[in-house]
Amino acid sequence: MKYDVVIVGSGVAGLYCALHLPSSLKVLLVCKEEPQECNTFYAQGGISVALDEEDMRLHIEDTLGAGSHLNNLEALRILSQESLNLVRDLEKLGIRADRNELDQILYTQEGGHQRARIIHFDGDGSGKFLHTHLLERLRHPLWKDTQVVDLLIEGGRCQGVLIKRGEEIIKVLANYVVLASGGIGGLYTYHTNARTLSADLHGMILKHNLKLKDMEMMQFHPTVYTQAPSARKPLISEAVRGEGGKIVNARGERFLFAYDERGELAPRDIVARGIFDHCRKSGEQAFLDLSSFSYQHFKDRFPNIFTSLKEYGANPPYELIPISPAFHYCMGGIEVGLDGRVVGVENLFAIGECANNGLHGANRLASNSLLEGLVFGKRVANEISGVYEDKQGDVEVRLPTMKELFHANDLELKNQLRHLMWNQVGIIRTKQGLQEALRIIEQMQMGIMGEMFGLRLKVAREIVLHALARETSLGAHFIQE
Repeated sequence: MKYDVVIVGSGVAGLYCALHLPSSLKVLLVCKEEPQECNTFYAQGGISVALDEEDMRLHIEDTLGAGSHLNNLEALRILSQESLNLVRDLEKLGIRADRNELDQILYTQEGGHQRARIIHFDGDGSGKFLHTHLLERLRHPLWKDTQVVDLLIEGGRCQGVLIKRGEEIIKVLANYVVLASGGIGGLYTYHTNARTLSADLHGMILKHNLKLKDMEMMQFHPTVYTQAPSARKPLISEAVRGEGGKIVNARGERFLFAYDERGELAPRDIVARGIFDHCRKSGEQAFLDLSSFSYQHFKDRFPNIFTSLKEYGANPPYELIPISPAFHYCMGGIEVGLDGRVVGVENLFAIGECANNGLHGANRLASNSLLEGLVFGKRVANEISGVYEDKQGDVEVRLPTMKELFHANDLELKNQLRHLMWNQVGIIRTKQGLQEALRIIEQMQMGIMGEMFGLRLKVAREIVLHALARETSLGAHFIQE
């Protein structure tokens, strides 16, 4: 099979990239399960957009502050500049932000932002709304239930992918491959990610001696309803705190001001650590107090959160909602330039959460992720359109068997790894804990497993090595002496 472009992933970055590729190109998108099983679909908060030229400066300042100034300033300038036209660009596609009765856009504020600059769609269903509309506009084929099992890299150039479709392994050649595969949530016990995100593509990057960058920087969302029985824990949007939700203990005391003067509106790494530290030291549960909302307002403004909590037996906004931090977002990723090209190889691009162009630094500012997917998804499409050349050849490759890719031991090993990463490579780390994690991971690598789980172990080891190399705390990477 031969294509001009293969896009791996069906979230906002991959769909927006596909939307901006010329219709003359033969393009294929692939995703592991249903296209809706991606982080975009579950995103609640919305998209941060600079309000005007003056607010660009503040948007960049806020993103630098959240990212502990580890950010790539040029990537930030591109992001904020492009955001100025985003509302107009989306409206051309029929995607309109929520508005009031005067047809004015409803902006909200989230942690780390100096201003209310977050646009949202369908209340707290921004990701689902955006994803649904982009999927409806997709004019290229999308194969679901299709897993990439390797990248075809030869002579310093990516020439396609190997995919598993059903019980068959297929070689798919492409002039350009775009990785938009999302994050690594499956490496942690508690996470908010789609169940398909397990760091496979990150592992393939390491397998082919390419680079991951800033992999010690893992973001944990502060307010997650971890009592849900599912593997993916439903988060309660940052916007809930931005509009009046309070973090309290069982006595109703707002303890976060002991950690930062901004309390609940501090950047999420500070809020998550504060909750985690307070609960560990006090032995108490943390709660989200929604009493500032009326029943109807909360139901109307956050309909998906309201329905989800009711389904789990909670009674918002009348009772305290038990919450805890959980893994949410990987600031690190596949090292790329500002054009989205993967460093060290030709014709391979990466966008969205799986990529790292330095944009987020040490901690992502709330609601910059959907914006990143849109801005850099479009940039990569334009880059491919501007430089397109048909260089397609063939690649000799031995197709792996299912027995090689997957093993009966994998499920038990996955659970062991998740537990290890949560306890030793989580919100608060110690040098001793990281060294113990490295020892166990390297021991696991000597055992019997499928090749796909082996890729997860490669990424887990890389995260630990990056964390050990950064000996002082910075942003989301917090080392306790």
